[in-house]
Amino acid sequence: MEPLKRKLFQALADHLYEKEFTIVSGPRQSGKTTLLDQLGDHLKQREEEVYQLTLEDHAILSRLNQHPENLFDFVVRKAGKRVFVLVDEIQYLDDPSNFLKLIYDKYHPRVKIIATGSSAFYIDHKFKDSLAGRKQLFELYTLDFDEFLFFRTGTGVMQEELSRIRNHDQYLSSKRKELESYFHEYLTFGGYPAVVVAGTVEKKTALLKEIVGSFLKRDIAESNIHDQDKFYKVLMLLSQQTGSLVNANELARTIGISTTAIENYLYVLQKCFHIQLLRPFYNNLRKELTKMPKVFFHDLGFRNTLLNQYLPIDQRLDKGMLTENYAYIRLRTLHGNDDLRFWRTTDGSEVDFVITSGQGKGEAVEIKYEETGYNPSKYRKFCENYPDYVLNLRAFRSSANQTSLIAL
Repeated sequence: MEPLKRKLFQALADHLYEKEFTIVSGPRQSGKTTLLDQLGDHLKQREEEVYQLTLEDHAILSRLNQHPENLFDFVVRKAGKRVFVLVDEIQYLDDPSNFLKLIYDKYHPRVKIIATGSSAFYIDHKFKDSLAGRKQLFELYTLDFDEFLFFRTGTGVMQEELSRIRNHDQYLSSKRKELESYFHEYLTFGGYPAVVVAGTVEKKTALLKEIVGSFLKRDIAESNIHDQDKFYKVLMLLSQQTGSLVNANELARTIGISTTAIENYLYVLQKCFHIQLLRPFYNNLRKELTKMPKVFFHDLGFRNTLLNQYLPIDQRLDKGMLTENYAYIRLRTLHGNDDLRFWRTTDGSEVDFVITSGQGKGEAVEIKYEETGYNPSKYRKFCENYPDYVLNLRAFRSSANQTSLIAL
């Protein structure tokens, strides 16, 4: 069977021969180590000199912490031959930025490092130098729905069908029911690769609980969170208000801690790739930075496990939250986080997502569970104020009985 490869694989393979070092960051269990192994195989097939090191090996970690050039205890250089060094879990180094900077400055282009780091939290704090011009950062999230279909079925057939639905507005798929079933599964169990390929609902549930539990313990320990119960309460509250505004002062009062502590918790949760705080859309940048953000989860299985909620979507009270969070994941995949916003006024007028594609123009997307819940007059103010932004509706249930949210 064809190896299960992520979309990011090709971009990374294309970057292997660029001058900058390649850094892959993302949540634990998203598949970074597997991706690194596949890149190693890709290079070996091209008869390149390849060495793979994991910094979970304390002997290797200790030597590299003593001095970056101790790398060559584990790597043999050949005259006239570029060597590729694949380093897993680079955040474990005491000073990863110094390590990469010294190796790059002294040994580029004879040495190319491709490294993974379990979360941007560590890269953010331990990378004391920006490494501008020396590294290219790639982010690997858990599987999006396209990748889910490939991992879940082992073939590209359902992916191709999904592409037809997205590219042809009037196309009514004969595989609609099957795709809808997979979509329900994705909304419930998310995109951790090991969970997706697990054979039964019981195995998926048990694995998710294990992943979430171990993640939070490590996040708490490695980010110096002193009160794990309050950290967990904050995360639970966020899971219950997915897609809603996050008021740090209100959270602080509810939990009984300082606003500074709440802001630190939110920072850690973002840097560990659990949540994203989406900023509001304003022409005035100062307002955008000071107004309250909305919260979304990067993986729906992670979010549902916090709530211990695995019911089918049509039986759930939070189905609106689930569909909006799925839309966030899809739009993040398409556009990245930098250009993704939401719009909301003081009188309650709101558009779920706004994507800017150019100066003063772009797309606005409203998400509904039922298409019948869409009232165009509610969005008149936005359309009048931003006439160059095209407003589109995406509903989980549409009048054509097609799961049109899939077509996003």
